[in-house]
Amino acid sequence: MYKPLFNKRKAIIFKRFTNKGYALFACLGKEVIVGTLSASTLTYAKADGISTRVELAADSLSRQEVKLDEVVVTGSRAPLTAWQSPRIVALISREDILRSGASSINDILKLATGVDVRQRGGFGVQTDISINGGTFDQITILLNGINISNPQTGHNATDFPVSLSDIDHIEILEGASSRLFGSSAFSGAINIVTSSQAKDHFAQVGLEGGSYGTVLAEGQLCPQPTNHHSFSVSGGYGRSDGTENSDFEKGRLFYQGIWRERKMDIHWQIAASGQSFGANTFYSAKYNNQYEKTLHGLISVSADIRPTASLAVKPSLYANRFDDHYQLTRHLEGADMGENYHRMDTWGGSLSLHYDSRVGKSVIDADIRKEHILSTAYGEMMDATRWKDIQGSDRHYDHEGKRTNMGIFAEHNILWRRWTLSAGLLYNHVTSPSPLLAASSSWSPGIDISYRPNQHLKLTASWNRAIRIPTYTDLFTNNVAQKGDLNLKPERNSTARVAARWRDKDFTITANAFYSHGTDMIDWVYEHESSTQYHALNIGKIDNMGVSISVATTLKCLMPTLLSHPPKLTLGYAFIHQDHDTQQPIFKSLYALEYLRHKVTAQLSQRIWKQLTAHCALRWQQRTNGFHPYTKIDMKVAWKTPQYDLFIKADNITNHRYYDIGTVLQPGIWLMVGGAYRFSKR
Repeated sequence: MYKPLFNKRKAIIFKRFTNKGYALFACLGKEVIVGTLSASTLTYAKADGISTRVELAADSLSRQEVKLDEVVVTGSRAPLTAWQSPRIVALISREDILRSGASSINDILKLATGVDVRQRGGFGVQTDISINGGTFDQITILLNGINISNPQTGHNATDFPVSLSDIDHIEILEGASSRLFGSSAFSGAINIVTSSQAKDHFAQVGLEGGSYGTVLAEGQLCPQPTNHHSFSVSGGYGRSDGTENSDFEKGRLFYQGIWRERKMDIHWQIAASGQSFGANTFYSAKYNNQYEKTLHGLISVSADIRPTASLAVKPSLYANRFDDHYQLTRHLEGADMGENYHRMDTWGGSLSLHYDSRVGKSVIDADIRKEHILSTAYGEMMDATRWKDIQGSDRHYDHEGKRTNMGIFAEHNILWRRWTLSAGLLYNHVTSPSPLLAASSSWSPGIDISYRPNQHLKLTASWNRAIRIPTYTDLFTNNVAQKGDLNLKPERNSTARVAARWRDKDFTITANAFYSHGTDMIDWVYEHESSTQYHALNIGKIDNMGVSISVATTLKCLMPTLLSHPPKLTLGYAFIHQDHDTQQPIFKSLYALEYLRHKVTAQLSQRIWKQLTAHCALRWQQRTNGFHPYTKIDMKVAWKTPQYDLFIKADNITNHRYYDIGTVLQPGIWLMVGGAYRFSKR
């Protein structure tokens, strides 16, 4: 009779690990992964549990401690990993952030191949972000999956309440995504995911200073989590004299917490940020002393309830408040002087049902978003008895606008062997912000498919439709420089994409190609040479088509025996061609027709000696706005230990002055010196 044999010898227990050349695992000449995995972990794994990584040691630049392919991403409404996702989602990891010389989220996004960042001031104070030839109003910004976009204007969408030290990773989804995130995800979406688990330290403080009287300070507190609860809190302050009326002062505070039970997770976040800045010629070349102050408050709570292994219920509630104070000429008050106040409140919620069965993963979601603006200019004039006082001013909010955005989402995902097929639909209904305007309803379908012939290669194809509702600025602006239009129609587009990604241990290459057909596109234009106001118009049809390619390698695959600590090299190139057809007279475009035709990026990170590392980033781009193309080079040299960091950064080291938007001349070289100290747990 057959009897199994059992090995009765004692197991070898490793109490200390090292990556030195003489170590046992290093001598094997193979990558060794050590860990335990339970069935419940697989069932309930998600982004905030899988993606969190520890700080990188100075001699581990070429090592991936966590496989990014295992991170749950926003490529579908169902929870799928980056490798399973039917679309290719660009991931900026914490490792990428730590290596870079970036001082803000906007600086990080500049190096993403498909993203266009037009920055008017330093350190992301006033920035427009767009994707694949779109405009700043055509993307959705999310913080941990919660929509923080501003329906008043996309100009203020990048007043982020978090810093780079809070972030675990950033997800960039290119292309029409209305069926995933609603009507504002016209050309793509960006999801900022913060780290939800305590680091190796209880607290961290950082300070840096440099050119133009710039000072930046921040702190972070991450107590050791309990069995059920963890939280973190961070804050920051910055100020600068800037150049040519681009001074700024800004601050932020961010708190998040998680409560975990066996069948339920609850996540909440509270954030506040504000900035005041000299706006130079931001919105009109005729006025070179503009000023703006913005405030953003956020509170949200969401849950992941799993009554059974195959069913998940995910409710969420959130509220945003945006305050905006704008002066066409700094210190000149009153409506006649171009001064305006706006207070935008958005609140909403969603209920999502996820069901896993033998035929795939199904999702049904209902979402509602209420928008309410009080303003001195936007919306309908209120009866005088309903005017609201403006704090710090003798003026009143005398205009009001309201609308409700309702969406019903349905999606089904089939995972079969090496294939993923995702098909979904959004029904969207938007009420009018004005009695003069009609409500609108739309359907936004889409289908995505991916094929993974082996563990290295992934191929995807997709087709999606999207719609964008005009912002309050598009509809109601009326001043000496700009005039909105209450008759604007919603923008609509259809986007087809194909993409491929090859990746192995030391080499990743991603290629994309897309075609987007847009109708009733909105832009701010001079209609004639003699025009003095930019007018918001539906400028007709715009077809954007483009290709991009990005390559990341440690160079170890090219020189495996010559480099004990090989550098990491990242290269990217994007090209867009636009075809515009309209019956409207257009002399000059302010946004939509000034797209980024060519963009080249390169990054090189290298350990120099012991804990000393260097990072260099290059960006060359050409825009169709008549300005010359430019090259910008940034460098960072850092000394990093487990307890403290010291660094020196040089932004625009060639001291090249250039224009990227309007008549705002960008600064030359900008030097910063600083450091961070971590208070380790005991």
